Amino acid sequence: MQSTANYLWLISDLLGQGATANVYRGRHKKTGDLYAVKVFNNLSFLRPLDVQMREFEVLKKLNHKNIVKLFAVEEESNTRHKVLVMEYCPCGSLYTVLEESSNAYGLPEDEFLIVLQDVVAGMNHLREYGIVHRDIKPGNIMRVIGEDGRSVYKLTDFGAARELDDDEQFVSLYGTEEYLHPDMYERAVLRKEHQKKYGATVDLWSIGVTFFHAATGSLPFRPFEGPRRNKEVMYKIITEKPSGTVSGQQKFENGKIEWSTEMPVSCNLSKGLQSLLTPVLANILEADQEKCWGFDQFFAETSDILHRTVVLVFSLQQATLHYIYIHQYNTATLFQELLSRRCSIPVHNQELLYEGRRLQLEPNRQAQTFPRTSRDNPIMLLSRESVATVGLIFEDPSPPKVQPRYDLDLDASYAKTFAGDVGHLWKTSDSLLVCQELVRKGVRGLIELMKEDYSEMVHKKSEVIHVCHYCAQILERTEQLPICCRQKYDEISDMRKKIVLISNSLVPMEQTVQDIKSKFLSGGVLTDSWTQAGTHPEDRNVERIKVLLDSITAIYHQFKKDKAERRLPYNEEQIHKFDKQKLVFHATKARSLFTEECAMKYRLFISKSEEWMRKVHHVRKQLIGLTSQFNSVEKEVSMVMERVIKINSSLPSNLSQYDNVDSTLEVHNTLPALRSGYSAVPENHITLPKGKKIKFLALTAQYLGVG
Repeated sequence: MQSTANYLWLISDLLGQGATANVYRGRHKKTGDLYAVKVFNNLSFLRPLDVQMREFEVLKKLNHKNIVKLFAVEEESNTRHKVLVMEYCPCGSLYTVLEESSNAYGLPEDEFLIVLQDVVAGMNHLREYGIVHRDIKPGNIMRVIGEDGRSVYKLTDFGAARELDDDEQFVSLYGTEEYLHPDMYERAVLRKEHQKKYGATVDLWSIGVTFFHAATGSLPFRPFEGPRRNKEVMYKIITEKPSGTVSGQQKFENGKIEWSTEMPVSCNLSKGLQSLLTPVLANILEADQEKCWGFDQFFAETSDILHRTVVLVFSLQQATLHYIYIHQYNTATLFQELLSRRCSIPVHNQELLYEGRRLQLEPNRQAQTFPRTSRDNPIMLLSRESVATVGLIFEDPSPPKVQPRYDLDLDASYAKTFAGDVGHLWKTSDSLLVCQELVRKGVRGLIELMKEDYSEMVHKKSEVIHVCHYCAQILERTEQLPICCRQKYDEISDMRKKIVLISNSLVPMEQTVQDIKSKFLSGGVLTDSWTQAGTHPEDRNVERIKVLLDSITAIYHQFKKDKAERRLPYNEEQIHKFDKQKLVFHATKARSLFTEECAMKYRLFISKSEEWMRKVHHVRKQLIGLTSQFNSVEKEVSMVMERVIKINSSLPSNLSQYDNVDSTLEVHNTLPALRSGYSAVPENHITLPKGKKIKFLALTAQYLGVG
């Protein structure tokens, strides 16, 4: 037990260990509250006094929710050495989070955005005080759980920090080599002398490496066998990194370096977020400090990302889910342009659906008024033109390989790898299932909309036939009037010919209408029985893989304990060997379940989806074509109606001798051109407005015997 005037701690309660200090979990003597106590070792006192005092001075200035708080500076009771009493973070560091098997391929998007926001906010506070950290890495970013249950990340370990103006430089070396700026790496790791000085932007390089690590679960720059074993190649990678790239990897001994401008396929972040994040990483991971962004631009660009809202859109034909990052004040016009860039579907070809209904977005409608979307309930996107199916892109898992020999260190490493890989399979299988469910949901909605379009088209056809018949009746009765009333005989004859032509044009259209109707019937093209293929929630494949993952994770945790023991008694050794066999068995079974059930059935489902979408596209084009034809015919009929109106308006006002006409007509269902003169009311009644059509409508009603 060690203590100060107000705090005490056990030396066995070690939280972390560094080159110059250890951090212990301590308690306040009066309240019992937990604190982190940083105790400096003898090596730390070999540093100049001003360097020793620097951390105290820096921490006293800082007060921010994203920086670990300093509560007191006290002296240890026996040695009288200074100790720092700081905020206790029970959840460990970001490194602890990334070491969890579930995050082997990077953090989930929601959690990554929290890391991004908190680290940027903490760094912004440091820059306000002109402080450069010089040792930013996941291990120096602590995690706590806030009052709302969400993670809060805090910068810590200011042992290397110092005040530095924007244009000031320094020559001393600190930091962790994987996260070091290339200029500092050259001198600190390779021990090469040079006259270079370092500015505050060296923190940006470390932030870039940290963010890439958090997003992917891996370091961005990886020589063969790792950065610690191949330092010369590591230096070559970080100094020769082409502009615009975010990672470089050497996969084989003496092999070439493979550069990438994108995150790996296994990254858990959406393409929408990746498209915003990768330019930021590319511009702060610049070896040339002249080319590297400054903090102002870094803060501006990251703030732009963090102030966006996310709209989820599922492109039905492409079978892809998109996260569209947009500001709340941005309009629907910009939203659809962003959607066009993401999906390669031009704005004029985009149709949007939401919860089974068409979604009409006015050009100036702001994003904050859009419907609330989620992964299970996104906006559905349809293209009026045929587009290729893309589907979810994923990598097939490689079979587990294990050395049969008994080795505690190696076995713990195997277990960690298996837990990470199977965890990734579990997440991927869940995404495949969600994709299939969204396709099914979208297909059902699309079929209902096409049925509505079909019904509307049939209704248009009925209206056209109805009005043609109505006009023909009027013209026929007009021809029976006395010769004095047939001054426009030629015009009437012309109108009757036009009506015949219109009626004849409907015959081939009727054949197409019946063809489309047959496709809605059982066994037709538009039936969705194919959607029963693939995987379903009832198959519980996702849950099966999760059970295997839990078993593998339990073995991994046991192997970590075994590794710490360094040597096991005979019985525990035998149990360890049995668990190793189970580890391989569970991992093999999970891979088989994913490959043969989830992945294979998903690919079959997507193949059938693509085939069905091609057929449906043909039917939709038929519907659009027919609707266009009926609209054209409707215009012709409207013109005929107008001329019939003019003819009848020139007739004598007294037609009572012809009121025994045996004919009726439902006026409220005629063409919009006719309906525009009055407002429809229930049943077959109409309310006539004041205007020129009153006389004609009244005469027509009397003439045809309509009440």
